[in-house]
Amino acid sequence: MKPIAKVGKARYQSRRKRLLESVGEGGIVIVAAATEKVRSRDTYYAFRQDSDLLYLTGFEEPEAILVLVPGRKHGECILFCRDRDPHREAWDGARLGPDGAPDALGIDDAYPITDIDDILPGLIEGRGRIFAHFGRDSEFDSRLMSWLNRTRAMMHMGNPPPRELLDLSVLINEQRLIKDKDELLLMRRAADIAVLGHEAAMRAVQPGMYEYQLQAELERVFKWHDATPAYTSIVGAGSNSCVLHYVTNRDRIGKNDLVLIDAGAEYRGYASDITRTFPAGGRFSKAQRQLHDIVVKANRAALAQVEPGAVYELQHLAAVTTLTEGLLELGLLKGKLETLVRNGAYKRFYPHKTGHWLGLDTHDVGDYRIDGESRILEQGMVFTIEPGLYIPHDATEVDAKWRGIGIRIEDDVLVTETGYEVLTDALVRDADSIEQFMAANNVNN
Repeated sequence: MKPIAKVGKARYQSRRKRLLESVGEGGIVIVAAATEKVRSRDTYYAFRQDSDLLYLTGFEEPEAILVLVPGRKHGECILFCRDRDPHREAWDGARLGPDGAPDALGIDDAYPITDIDDILPGLIEGRGRIFAHFGRDSEFDSRLMSWLNRTRAMMHMGNPPPRELLDLSVLINEQRLIKDKDELLLMRRAADIAVLGHEAAMRAVQPGMYEYQLQAELERVFKWHDATPAYTSIVGAGSNSCVLHYVTNRDRIGKNDLVLIDAGAEYRGYASDITRTFPAGGRFSKAQRQLHDIVVKANRAALAQVEPGAVYELQHLAAVTTLTEGLLELGLLKGKLETLVRNGAYKRFYPHKTGHWLGLDTHDVGDYRIDGESRILEQGMVFTIEPGLYIPHDATEVDAKWRGIGIRIEDDVLVTETGYEVLTDALVRDADSIEQFMAANNVNN
């Protein structure tokens, strides 16, 4: 795959303009960069920019603050960032610097981050509302309060301090929920890379290898295509597949094990999120296939509920109903379907929801309910559909043949003008297709 160019500055300008219009005159937006995190002593985790700042600017450096000031005559978009520093750049790489930021990012002005205490209170002065993220970073909260206090000290000059401190999420989350064309281009690429990674794992798996070796094969493909894991990859074999967020990935893979891989690639900041469950030995046992078939059916039932104007929650209800029907047919649950769905009896074997928003964050922003009601799907929304069944090894109330089997099937779905697009549809899903793929591609077969 050829690399995709980064989002153009015109797109970022458009996003900022839309947010400025939502804020209205009299407001001010303050967005801080993510902070660098110490891994151990003097080494750091790889820096990943705050998603809101990335969405609004594409700027990927730490120690920065974006300020949007609607209606300001001398420029509405201002960035505070690190100065150029030849010594540090020799160690850490080039910096954009205040001189380079306006042209590169399409913003109005930029200042050294070291000058923010002198400049920002003046920008806040006379503004009635501050939109920011509160409670995420205590240091940022403290600095924001100090800037606010300085504006209060300037009241004698005739400009009152802000009267309201408002959560920026209320505005930007809804904007980010609907993906634009540039975002979808990157999300399709993230999905394509994740598909290749999962295929590589299916090719490479051999009984006797370790989970982490399969993880390494998967993530090698991600890196080969200039992507990184969107989250810590889950590679669970045998009963580990029943642990929803299993990330230890150290056990040996048995010949008769199913392997559940939940892994997504992040490309240019955008995440994919795929889960597939396949047999280490290349063929499902009868019990494994029976449960797998139910989950595939639930995946399709949920997908059938996707179209513009549909109620989001109907996907989960369709999946739950299908899973419960299957559990009844196999004798893992007993009773009436309606009663079991209503009282949540299925949660013993399916304890999570059927999906989540997807975008710059794996669990992306956006409300699932509006005024107490499940929201309506709109064109441009992207989310996962991920039904599963997990029969714990200690579920003594069921036949032993079911125990220790965990299955999840997860796809990434875009709401289109007339229906949906499964971004991850290229990856084999049903039991027959998985066995055929492994027979044709796996070195163990």
